[in-house]
Amino acid sequence: MTLFYCSKCGAELTRDLRKLPEVPDARVAWPDRDARTRLAPSTVPKGYYAVDPEPWGAPFSRPPARDTRPGVRGNRALLMPSELDGTVSAGPKNSVIVHPTEVPSLRLTGALGVHRGCCGPLGTGGRNMACACGTLVATLAADCLGPHELHLDPVRVYAYVTEPTA
Repeated sequence: MTLFYCSKCGAELTRDLRKLPEVPDARVAWPDRDARTRLAPSTVPKGYYAVDPEPWGAPFSRPPARDTRPGVRGNRALLMPSELDGTVSAGPKNSVIVHPTEVPSLRLTGALGVHRGCCGPLGTGGRNMACACGTLVATLAADCLGPHELHLDPVRVYAYVTEPTA
């Protein structure tokens, strides 16, 4: 079991969570979306977390011409504002993905501008969730056309393992 804390103030951000062996496949048919919010189910179920080994989120950059990295596609691809078309994530590796309701103390901050979809944040504008101390510690992606994920920044959040994981 693992708890996550804010690196700046030490505030406990989550309850005990169990680690998943990999990021779950988030392919969800449109009829399976929540009827009220139109959101897909969270990529990670409540009570669990997953570590994303790939770069995720902002900043974004143009890939070198010889770069053949596929990037995040399909079920976890972010809906990109037009000015970011053709870019790939240069964001942090090893971000921790949790169910968005697992961190109730975080609050959405700032004007999202072009990084807001019709139903919520796209997750393309960088960290958009703040701890009570004001530190931006996570990125919420919660638009109806993309993944429903909360990524804890691996530099601004630390883990405390309460018991060995199998």
